[in-house]
Amino acid sequence: MVRLTARFLMAVRNQDTANFMRDGKKIVGVALNYMDVVKARNVPVPKEPLVFLKPTSSYLREGHPIILPKVFSKVAYEVELGVVIGTRCKNVSKQDAMKHVSGYCLALDLTAQCNLTAARAAGHPWTLGKGFDTSTPVSKFIPFDDVEDPHTLPLWLKVNGEVKQKGCTADLIFKVPDIISYVSKFMTLEPNDLILTGTPNGSDAFKAGDEIECGMGELATLKFQVCGE
Repeated sequence: MVRLTARFLMAVRNQDTANFMRDGKKIVGVALNYMDVVKARNVPVPKEPLVFLKPTSSYLREGHPIILPKVFSKVAYEVELGVVIGTRCKNVSKQDAMKHVSGYCLALDLTAQCNLTAARAAGHPWTLGKGFDTSTPVSKFIPFDDVEDPHTLPLWLKVNGEVKQKGCTADLIFKVPDIISYVSKFMTLEPNDLILTGTPNGSDAFKAGDEIECGMGELATLKFQVCGE
């Protein structure tokens, strides 16, 4: 009976969060969270997650183009595992964090590097360079039970058919429970919130006219045309 109840509750949770793009209140991103990126940039390993926020107005469904704002001169792709929160949590432990996950998605965290470089140098927020319209393309919802282990998922990204990023979530510095527990110390995570867990090495600029394709194991693929504003 306990097992049936657990399955039933998970099914309800999945159903409630399948429309995370429509119902979510926030997108939480984590920067510099892959060991290969740290090594490639020759920077110190972060001691705690480097967290930023994106507005839900940045979501983009497949079938619609990525639009590069004319105010930016250099926008880069970042392929990522997205984690969809299923139940409200605050000050949750690492041990209990996964109980609040309803599922996953494949995501792109598009980043205006021209803006972020200047923002970092001046100590300014990353909001404009991370949160512009169409900067968070995502796949359909992937139920929790469809992913045996979120830390063994291969990620890849191609631009115009050429592989640009190739990595695995096993290389995450802060794992999914680490991120959820850490963020929940500062803000309540609510159903349909999305956590972007970071990107492997290889992030680089793209331009109008390009075609971006990415995938996460056998679970999801995405393809987008890129247009200028």
